Amino acid sequence: MTTWTKDELDKIGNTEEIQLSSLRRDGNLRKPVTIWVVQVGDELFVRAVNGREGAWFRGTQVQHQGHIRADKLEKDVRFEDADPAMNQQIDAAYRRKYGRYPARILNTILTLQAQASTLKLLLQ
Repeated sequence: MTTWTKDELDKIGNTEEIQLSSLRRDGNLRKPVTIWVVQVGDELFVRAVNGREGAWFRGTQVQHQGHIRADKLEKDVRFEDADPAMNQQIDAAYRRKYGRYPARILNTILTLQAQASTLKLLLQ
């Protein structure tokens, strides 16, 4: 399994938002969505505000593969359900990175519904 380089982790982890596209059954990428991303240690995580019922999240469950773009860095990725035991650390990472946003916005990514959709981004 390929792992993220320090430069990739820094670039993606410090990027405000990434563009994420999941792979369709036919092998084509879906239209990208703009989402928040956080780094915990050497791992990257994303969540769906609308939980597992969110359209972009459901798309990741078809082939569990896709593509991300963070500024000029582009990578093919796999989507893996995150370990629920990581939720507190991931919540803390969201609070640190996006804490300047009003609570009504930030808290949407910290709900039980959003936590249930937490995905770890792995390199292809």
